Amino acid sequence: MARPPAVPARPRCPPARGFRAPAGPGGGASPGTTPAKCRAEPGHTARAAGLQELWRDPGGHPQNGRMSTYLAFLRAINLGAKRVFPKDEIRRAVESVGFEDVATHINTGNVRFTTRMRSRGRIEDALERAFFENRGFPVPTIVFRADEFADLAAAAREVSAARPDAARHYVYLLKDELPDDVIAQVEATSGPAGEMIVRGRAVHALLGPGYQNGTVDPLQAAKLLGVATNRNLTVVNALVDRWC
Repeated sequence: MARPPAVPARPRCPPARGFRAPAGPGGGASPGTTPAKCRAEPGHTARAAGLQELWRDPGGHPQNGRMSTYLAFLRAINLGAKRVFPKDEIRRAVESVGFEDVATHINTGNVRFTTRMRSRGRIEDALERAFFENRGFPVPTIVFRADEFADLAAAAREVSAARPDAARHYVYLLKDELPDDVIAQVEATSGPAGEMIVRGRAVHALLGPGYQNGTVDPLQAAKLLGVATNRNLTVVNALVDRWC
């Protein structure tokens, strides 16, 4: 009896530039086949179809190929003659590390951008290096994904609605969440001048009437927050409407 004809080998995706195939069977490639073409060829296996293109961040770390939107908040800029950082220069610095779709809002250091990077810490490091190279002074930077910031803003509106007597609502944006003992210390600063409420990487300062006549931090809580910057609720809502 004659043997049946041999079945031709299925095409395999090549590890093109910026693309890492998994180790083991199925990770090979047929010459001249790009990942996009390979996924369209008949008989392509589910394993190969699940391969993802990986890109490298400015530090050389592989990252998922999809773009995500982030918001960055710069601390303590444009408050005096020595820490001036114009919006055009902020955009130029953010673009210098390969981030895209860069936009700014007002002069307090609010930036939106997209990137394939996924590590918040590495994104913050890349921005802080770029800002230092541009300005010559350190600019601490706090980053949120757009969906994280939308959730933060929704929580801020709930906090504000529950305290309609507050004269002013500031939202402190934190680089890192606070440990439980520090949260207790922050919330213990609440008193006649206002209230401090911690929600993840946001701390809500709800100030009572007459806050304009006091100090910038009437509850003396900001020193407990680590690296942080604040925006009032009006700005937070405007950023969500624009970018989230």
